[in-house]
This record gives sequence, structure tokens and C-alpha cells, in this order.
Amino acid sequence: MATKIRLTRLGKKKQPTYRVVVIDSRKPRDGKYIEQLGFYDPRQSPSLIQIDNERALHWLNTGAQPTERAQKLLEISGAWTQFKVAKGEIHTVGDAEVEEVVKVEEPVKVEEPAEVVAEFVLEEVVKVEEVVKVEEVVKVEEAVKVEETTEEVIEEAVEEAVEEVAVPVTEDVAQPAAEEAVEEAVDEAETADESENS
Repeated sequence: MATKIRLTRLGKKKQPTYRVVVIDSRKPRDGKYIEQLGFYDPRQSPSLIQIDNERALHWLNTGAQPTERAQKLLEISGAWTQFKVAKGEIHTVGDAEVEEVVKVEEPVKVEEPAEVVAEFVLEEVVKVEEVVKVEEVVKVEEAVKVEETTEEVIEEAVEEAVEEVAVPVTEDVAQPAAEEAVEEAVDEAETADESENS
């Protein structure tokens, strides 16, 4: 006999509730069933689903075919997943393997003399201090480089400014001064010539 897992309707008009049953596939929807597996009430919020997973698995393993809606309800209750795992279609990690992974061997405690531990700690502290000193030296060197580059930039800017300003100024100031010096020298030379001639 071909068995199906399907829903039979109960309740008043427009107020349905369903039984999840195992029934001969040739029987009508609300006909005589072989076994009731559970209950489904879609009108509650959330929907009420009560299924005996153990019996559902038994009937699935026997060969009963669920309808689409019955299969959805079996998936929600977990019976369908258990059936697929038992059938080998879904692979999961077993409980035994999980326990093996969770178990971690306790580390072996080795008691070392206090002197060895103290030396190790001292070496680590010295290493940390050296790193800190090196970092400080690097920071100071970077600051000095920044100061040197700043001073060089300032000196170059001053030299450029002096050249830009000094050249035109010297030309403007030096030319009249030179002319005056030449005139004075000429005047002195003339006065010297006149005093020699007299």
C-alpha cells in the first residue's frame, strides 16, 4: 500500500485546523487515516505546529511520501532534516567529532627555577629599553634634520632676498657715490695742480 503523509482538515467554515496524518494515498482527504503524527493550526500567531518527530521518521523510513505542505511542516519541526541526515543526503559533523575537537590537552607545567625566569624577564626588559632608546634617538635625529632643513631654507631665502634687493640698491646708490668720488678727486687734482703752478 502506498502511504502518504498529508493534512486532513478540521474546524468550522473559514476556521481551518489540520491534522498531520499517515494515510493510504487512494483515500479521500478527510478519509480514515492510519496514524496521526501531529497537529497544525495556521490561524494562531505564530502558527502552532506539533509533530511527533520519532513517528514521522519511522513512516518516512518506511516509505511514506509527504505532500508539499506536509514536507514544509516536517522541515519546520526538524523531522525532515533528521530523515535526510539518516539517509545520507545531508552531511553533518557528528557529536563524537565535536567532542574530540573541543578536548584540548592541558599544557604540561614545567617548573623552572626562579633565577632562570628572572634572567629571562630581565633580558626582555633590556630589549624593550633598547628599543625605546633607539626610537628616542631616531625621533631626536628627525627633529635635528627638520631644524637643519628649516635653517637651510631660511638662509637660502635670506640670501635670495638680499641678492634681489641689494643688487638694484647698490646700483642706485653706488653710481651717484662713484660720480661724487670722481668729481671730488678731479677737484682735488685740479686744486693740487693750481697750487703747484702758483
